Amino acid sequence: MSRPGTARSFSTNLTGGSGFRVLEGRVGIVTGASRGIGAAIARNLASKGCSLVLNYSSDSSAKIAEDLASELEAEHGVKAVPVQANMGSENGPKHIVEIAKNHFQHPKTQKFQIDIIINNAGVAGNQAIQNIEVGEFARQYNVNVRGPLLLVQAAMPYLPHDRSGRIVNVSSVSSTLGYHTQSVYGGTKAALESMTRTWSRELAERATVNAINPGPVATDMYSNTDDDFVARNKPFIENTPLSAPRKGIDSEEIYEAATKAGGRPAYSEEIAGAVAMLCTPEAGWTTGSVICANGGMKFSF
Repeated sequence: MSRPGTARSFSTNLTGGSGFRVLEGRVGIVTGASRGIGAAIARNLASKGCSLVLNYSSDSSAKIAEDLASELEAEHGVKAVPVQANMGSENGPKHIVEIAKNHFQHPKTQKFQIDIIINNAGVAGNQAIQNIEVGEFARQYNVNVRGPLLLVQAAMPYLPHDRSGRIVNVSSVSSTLGYHTQSVYGGTKAALESMTRTWSRELAERATVNAINPGPVATDMYSNTDDDFVARNKPFIENTPLSAPRKGIDSEEIYEAATKAGGRPAYSEEIAGAVAMLCTPEAGWTTGSVICANGGMKFSF
């Protein structure tokens, strides 16, 4: 029972309650969606009823993205559109929004709205200070920082006006842990977190804006790190509360690697769960935050 003088009903944005398809009828964009974390996010959002634009960058990912779109449509009854665009180019982010409008604008009313944006696409590179090249600096900042900025800029005319929009930026523990050889990559993620806080104020009447900060995740990017990086990362993983490998629960492949690395990485689905949580109507009072999605390697506050 509510106290005298308090409202019994919440904002109209809090619709759907705890229903299974709380994102029914909404349209979202997921960048870097063809594999890994991006694909897991797409599957989670689609299971909640969200139709999606699935961005990918390379020709080699085209078939993967197309298959994922077909899977989401068949399993969840949503519309899923794969779009090839380079998030590191000046026109790539705008192209994603244009394709989204072409596919989701209402044919009669011309109404078009982008409800969810997941800035997941990213590139990394490990170089010591003396080895950092200008071209590598530009590559990482163009994809990881300028790309999300240009995408949100292009999407602004189509964001909701009732605070129901959701923007989630995929950052990294590298933004604050000060990893060796990650001057550039860590810097891009720190910049993304800074933009998250600014956007949460500038877009307050349009959308909530949050970031998540994964640590190691069982993706191709993590599996391809060299032995030196694994060794330097081991103390961090050993002190991560949820990283202890679990025999019989984790796969044998993950378990064996984890015993050498100091602990297991996250599964993509665990990261996707944190993202999807921030996209629900119930998350409407959370904005400008960096949410822990790293098993406690780096607590957020």
